[in-house]
Amino acid sequence: MSKLNVKMHILAPLTALVVLFMWFVPSSFFGIEGLTVVQQRTIAIFCYAALMWMFEIIPAWATSVTTMVFLLLAVSNKGFTTPEMGNLVNFKEIMGAFADPIIMLFLGGFVLAICASKVGLDVVLARVMLKPFGTNPKWVLLGFLTLISVMSMFMSNTATAAMMLAFLAPVLRTLPADGGGRVSLAMAIPIAANIGGLGTPIGTPPNAIAIGQLAAMDINIGFSAWMVRMVPVVIIMILFAWWLLMFLFPFKAKDVKIVIQSDEHHHIGWKFWVVAVTFVVTILLWMTGELTHLNSNVVALIPFAVFALVGVFKREDFAKIEWHVLWMVAGGFAIGTALNKTGLAAALVEAIPFGNWSAIAVLIIAGVLGWLLSNFISHSSAANLLLPILAVVGTAMSEQLGAFGGVTTLLVCVAASTSFAMLLPISTPPNAIASSTGLIKTSDMAKVGLIIGLTGVALAYTVIMLFPF
Repeated sequence: MSKLNVKMHILAPLTALVVLFMWFVPSSFFGIEGLTVVQQRTIAIFCYAALMWMFEIIPAWATSVTTMVFLLLAVSNKGFTTPEMGNLVNFKEIMGAFADPIIMLFLGGFVLAICASKVGLDVVLARVMLKPFGTNPKWVLLGFLTLISVMSMFMSNTATAAMMLAFLAPVLRTLPADGGGRVSLAMAIPIAANIGGLGTPIGTPPNAIAIGQLAAMDINIGFSAWMVRMVPVVIIMILFAWWLLMFLFPFKAKDVKIVIQSDEHHHIGWKFWVVAVTFVVTILLWMTGELTHLNSNVVALIPFAVFALVGVFKREDFAKIEWHVLWMVAGGFAIGTALNKTGLAAALVEAIPFGNWSAIAVLIIAGVLGWLLSNFISHSSAANLLLPILAVVGTAMSEQLGAFGGVTTLLVCVAASTSFAMLLPISTPPNAIASSTGLIKTSDMAKVGLIIGLTGVALAYTVIMLFPF
């Protein structure tokens, strides 16, 4: 049976059965006290989206669009709903996912990459930044992982991934179209961006949320104290990811070399320098957000405005933007909105009887829950949802958790777990950016994401428990 037939005759009916079961089964089945109609509908739609994304029965963007329509009809205040069904989601919030600030960052990143390619800046950047790593593909791959992870420690993971997309293309052009090396290089973007953010307190929002929650409890973690424990985790995981990518997606020939040739068709004129200066200024603004107080999503639109103003980005260039990726990501945001606004996410967390478990069980299950949840809603939302509840649980279990580093270990471990959530294209913006290359199958992303995720969570727990704050 062909792959298409398996999807249409087995996986599609299976998905439909699961969704219908979740929709119509008595609410008592879920074991969640006070489960509302819209919450149960959200569970069913969540299952639809998750299974359709995982099985790739239809394109990922199509799954996102249909998911958003289902949410509008089933759980919004302008759908087939009544106030008695529970907390309804404002329809504007679901539709607003199409214009979420992160979507604007994607848009700016795509425009930056398109214009860099138009003037030849992507080739120049790739040659300069990867020169220290030579021409051997395996070392170039390590160079990618290293550069992205380091940059992600100090600037937005999404901004880093968007920037790296700009000079991925000239590197890919040097490799055979049928080799696994192209997949490895594309996968390096989300892996390194997600892992790298763990390295510093400012690398990713869950880190800052955990530190802020602890500070409210008069427990302070310094910048260096965080880095001493987390940077080794990043280094080990980057080396592990390097080995894993070469094992799963090897380069086709051992003697292939990555030599990035300059493009003679590009003339280094005023447009080149406009793009180059704008590129540098954008990166500096991304890196200095805490000083300038400029949000990275706002900064991402600066190059769009500049390039449109001077005529580098033209009307025909809109066709080069990966609109399907923006729509795919919007579906993930809409699911996250529904989980939070219907109260389902909070109900699921509160239904877990943390108080009845041993300290080690709370630590492990909280981390796994943080990882799982972060694969479907934003890492920041997952941290904001879990950490306040776990702070209360950790304080109540201070004696039992004392042997493992107390409530600090609990909150930091859960924050770290969110950084390793990268199962699907919608799990994180860097995943979606990598998916836009068209080189990565969702099944491959899920396989790598599962291995990296569980290994990373286990390593972070080990380091934090051995060297508590």
